[in-house]
Amino acid sequence: MAPRTATDLDFIAARLHGRRSRLAEAERLDELCRIRTVPELARALFPESRFLTATPLQRVLVLDQVEEISTIASKIGGSSGRFLDWLRMRFRVENVKVLVRGFSSGMALRDLQPHLVPLPDDLALNLEVLASAGTIEAFAAVLDPEPLRAGLERAVEPYNKRPRPFFPEAGLDHGYLTELLARARALPRAHRDDVLGIARQEADTFHLALVARGRFSYDLAPDTLHRFHVPGTRISGQQFRQMLRAETLAEAAATAVGAAIDAMPAEGGPDAAALETLAWNRYYRLANRTFRRSHMGLGAVVAYAAIRRIELANLITLVEGIRTRVPPDALRQRLIPRAEPSEAPARLPGVARV
Repeated sequence: MAPRTATDLDFIAARLHGRRSRLAEAERLDELCRIRTVPELARALFPESRFLTATPLQRVLVLDQVEEISTIASKIGGSSGRFLDWLRMRFRVENVKVLVRGFSSGMALRDLQPHLVPLPDDLALNLEVLASAGTIEAFAAVLDPEPLRAGLERAVEPYNKRPRPFFPEAGLDHGYLTELLARARALPRAHRDDVLGIARQEADTFHLALVARGRFSYDLAPDTLHRFHVPGTRISGQQFRQMLRAETLAEAAATAVGAAIDAMPAEGGPDAAALETLAWNRYYRLANRTFRRSHMGLGAVVAYAAIRRIELANLITLVEGIRTRVPPDALRQRLIPRAEPSEAPARLPGVARV
């Protein structure tokens, strides 16, 4: 039998199981919350580092994850490699969202650049071309790749009627998630269900945010929001329309139980932050379950990437909390997972905001 190599999917999954023990989760996350300065946190995460401020540390955290996903994807071919490669596109989406916010507010490119993460060449944006777009239509026309362009084009009509970044951000998320699910469905049968479970949860978290924020916080029309529904998720198009037309957020959220959330909030009426917390907690739980159950193969690799995504969101929130002197106990409540969502959830790519 040929010896295993770094291109063997099972071998890669086995190595990721070893890396899992070094992630910032559970007790280690508790310990990091007790750190009181950004330089001390940087040394705890990267012992050889000399970061003194929050922004360089946050960028390195993002780039570390981009590099890890890129390395794994480059060693796996076929539909599995294509799926993993698309996970990297999330980071381009986040940079495009920065440009969209700047476009909406009339900010100059030079003022936006400090807020962009410097990504590898194949994920970098042609900033001059995008910045020269005079309309949202022109911006969409020069955006690559095609799934993001198609998603942004869905936002053109509502944005022109009511210019606010919520619409193009929702369009970008729609484009990214639609392609994510398409690539998941193209996987071999042995891997498909595990990967689809995680991808669908991400998309349904997006659906829940559209309802909670778009419909009940910003009072946007149901028909306007329905155009951003991602087909092929647990929340069907019909269910999504039902949620958008519900009389209250509690009524809408009840439809999402078993799809985007496991149960309604334990105390009080639901709000957008509480529901998003529950949805990301479910995402993390599903990723953990898949990681343990799959053990080897693509399911374990994708679950690891999802767990790392939560870790990144937590660490970025941690950096900001330490920078702004949030007390340790309050800071820990902002991280995922948590039982009671008393604070706004960690900012995760893939959820449109105003």
